[in-house]
Parts: sequence; structure tokens; C-alpha cells
Amino acid sequence: MRDVPSLCWLCERPLGAVVEWHHPVPKSRGGRDTVAVHPICHRAIHRHFTNAELARLGPEPLALRQHAEIATFLIWVANKPADFYAPTRSAARRR
Repeated sequence: MRDVPSLCWLCERPLGAVVEWHHPVPKSRGGRDTVAVHPICHRAIHRHFTNAELARLGPEPLALRQHAEIATFLIWVANKPADFYAPTRSAARRR
């Protein structure tokens, strides 16, 4: 069993009862490491970035946090409870 950190890799809020594991560098691009994230944060990442983009950005969350739409999301989600979840738009943005 892996150790679950206390904070979400993307938003840095405390994690709740449900934790998902995200590959900052996608497995399809050679990534092996995983980080703990809220389900809503995981959906936001994949809604805004393709696997190729995630691979180019690398394993550090700062580049994702500086993306305009992610930054807006982070402000919105900042005061939500740890297990807060809202559906995301159905269509992922792909370029």
C-alpha cells in the first residue's frame, strides 16, 4: 500500500476520502511516477492538457498552475471541502 500525502499535488488543498493517482508525465510518454490528486483536480488536468502537452510540461505542477484556465479553476476550488466534486464539461479540449 502506498503512502498518501496529505495535500493534493495540483491545488495543495488537503486530500479527502477519495484520492486519485495522476501520472505527471503520462505512462504513454514514459512516465512512471504518480502523485495524489482530488478527482476534480484530476479531471481539470486532463480537460485542459493532452498527454503530449503534459509530457512537455514535465513532472512539476507549477507550469500547470500558471496555465490561465487552471489558475482560474484553482481560485474557484480553493475553499471547497476536500471531497467536493462537480461534473466537468463532457468534451475534453484537444488541439
